[in-house]
Parts: sequence; C-alpha cells; structure tokens
Amino acid sequence: MESHPHVRVLRGKKIILGVTGGIAAYKAVTVASRLAQAGALVDVLMTEAAQKFVAPLTFSALTGRSVATDLWSLGNGQIMHVALAREVDLFLVAPATANTIAKLALGLADDPLSATALASRGPLLLAPAMETGMWLNPITQQHMQALIQRGAFTVGPMEGRLASGAMGIGRMAEPPQIIEMARKVLGRNGPLAGVHVVITAGGTQEPLDPVRFVSNRSTGKMGMALATSARDFGAEVSIVHSPLQVSVPFGVASVPVRTAAEMRAATFDLLPRTDVLIGAAAVADYRPATVADQKIKKKSGNLDIELVRNPDILGEVGAQRQQSGRPRVMVGFAAETEDLLANAKVKLESKRLDLILVNDVSAPHSGFGTETNQVTLLDKWGDVLPWPLLSKDEVADRLMVWVARRIQGKGLADLGA
Repeated sequence: MESHPHVRVLRGKKIILGVTGGIAAYKAVTVASRLAQAGALVDVLMTEAAQKFVAPLTFSALTGRSVATDLWSLGNGQIMHVALAREVDLFLVAPATANTIAKLALGLADDPLSATALASRGPLLLAPAMETGMWLNPITQQHMQALIQRGAFTVGPMEGRLASGAMGIGRMAEPPQIIEMARKVLGRNGPLAGVHVVITAGGTQEPLDPVRFVSNRSTGKMGMALATSARDFGAEVSIVHSPLQVSVPFGVASVPVRTAAEMRAATFDLLPRTDVLIGAAAVADYRPATVADQKIKKKSGNLDIELVRNPDILGEVGAQRQQSGRPRVMVGFAAETEDLLANAKVKLESKRLDLILVNDVSAPHSGFGTETNQVTLLDKWGDVLPWPLLSKDEVADRLMVWVARRIQGKGLADLGA
C-alpha cells in the first residue's frame, strides 16, 4: 500500500499502537510511520522489553506524539493509560508476543500496554509474532481463541524465517498487510456495511494460440483502487479480474479469470447476491474465431485472423435487471479517445447503467497504467459532473460516496463533489 495524507478511513483516527518485546518490533516503526503519514493520530505504548529493541524516541519522532513507557505516565495531568483508553478508534498490538497475548486474554494489567487495553472499548487488532513452538502451544491458541471470541481481530502470523533462523509459522505480518487490516477493521461499520460490491477489473485476454492472445493496455489499477475503497467503506467486496499488474487488496475476495466469457460466467455466478456492480474491466470487444492448438508459425505473406464479438457483460446484466432486481446499483467505465460525452451517453443508455465514468485514455496522466485519472460522470437522470485530475484512490473514494448515497436513493445532483 502506498501511504499518503488522504487515506479517508485513516484520516483523523485515534490509533493506539502497542509495541512488545520481539525482534519484529523494528517493523512496528514502519507501521507507525505509515499510519501517521496517512493522517492517523498514533499514540505508541511500549513494554519494557520492547524498549530493548527500539528506542521510544524513534516512535515519537515519526508520530509527533509522546510515547508511554511507564504505567504511571502523565499526559495533560491525566494518567496516560486511562486517558488514551477513553477515546480510541483502534487498539493495534504489533508485534503481539505470547506473553502479551496471555496478559490480554487473562485481563492482567501490569504495564502501559496491557492496562490501557483492559480499559479500552475500541476494537483490538493483534499481529502475533513468536517462535513456532510458542505459537502452536495449546495455551497460546486458547488465549487467541478467547480474544477472538471477545471480538478481537488478527492479522498473521505468517510462515517464513524466524529470529532463531528456523523456518516456520510465527513471523509477524508485513507492515502493508497490518495497515490494510487496520483499514478493514476501521471501515467495517462504514456507509456500505452489509452491501456486497462486485467489481470487474483488468484487460481480458483472448487466446489466439498457446502462446499469443488479444488484449489491451489495462493494468487493473483503477479496479484495485475501487476494491480497496469499497472495503474501507465497509462493503463485502468481490473482484472478478483478468491477469493483473497490481495486487488484489487485502480483505477482498479474488475471482481470477482470463477471457471475456470467463468474466461473464463469474459475474453472473455472483449476481444473485450482488448489490452493487462496478464494471471497471477493459473487456475485449472481439476474440479470435478459432484458437490454434499449436503455436502459429511465421510464414511468408500476411496472416488473416477472423474476430467474433464477445459478450457485453454489463449490457446483459442491465437487460435482465428489471426482472431480478439485481444489482441495485450499476456503474460502468468508458475509456474513450474522442467524443467522450456522446460515446459515454450511448453506453450509459444501452447498458442501462445508473452511472458511467468516462475518461480520455489518450490524454497524459489519465487512463491505462497511470497513477491518476481525470473522469467525467454522467448519470441516468441527465446530470453531468466533471472531476479534476485526481489520484485513482481519490476517484475511487469519491465514487464510493456516490454509491453509498445512491443506495439511499440519491443521484449526482446530491453529490456536490
């Protein structure tokens, strides 16, 4: 994840980061830094053992806030662990050692971390880190299950090289995974909670022979930004995608496909429980009429390839939408090089969409492979709203605001952004 000051779900959130005594404490430095860069207010609590691995000053310099290392530390005249526990959006423990997990499960409170956790009513997220034997010990597992049953969330541990040099499970999740899980936890009760959002993404690949295929320049970046944003807004997210040049976001259900026909089948399989469908994939309009069993060899002269029409996935969904009632909201994308608004309006109407976002893919900094996008929105009620050049994350967040409001029966005229 690329952190920046405009991560909507993190901005202004009060996060306690508890750091315990494990070698993975050095990774907590990156977690604290990225959360602070993303706009969160990060207060760090350190056990005595944690301070043997990382100095409190490191966290203070990165977060711009004081670090509690003493159970009786005072902040603004108040006992710090009591004051912090009153208003916390997320209590994150990374790394969470076997000792600290046991304390949290049993309700012990003999250091700033465990005391604050016991007093806190915010969600608890644990990133366990320990040797394999300690993690697999039935006592540790019982403590973890007790915490999970009380509502705690976990991320990791992973398999890999441990501090002892051995290979096994117990390695702390990497900072990007921890931050993604933090975003998922913070957004779980968001405006799209209880809504299933299905997104198509990437450029489909239509085989010509075992080696070659017909495709386009789509990387899937916009689709992944949409999936991340929908997750942060609290939605259950499934993404139907062709081969990508970017990773599927943490906490999002991945449905990999290759061809337009496979994407159609996967989309229709999900349709009975789809509330919102966002067609961000660059679906190939045509495919080779025949697929050679063996690699086509170079010969003298030209090679003629017959192409046939691929299914119009959004068009088919829109045609049957009145009977099934699914999805409740349909959004499409139009990648154009000329007559943007006219072409987008035709697609909006022919596919029976609620909204379409159109962009000029021949323009610099907008379209395939870029980090930014400049789109114009057209809805079925006749409203048109141009947006300035934005990062794809910002486009996705703005669109999710529209989707959330559309679920409430509002259109572009109510968006005002």
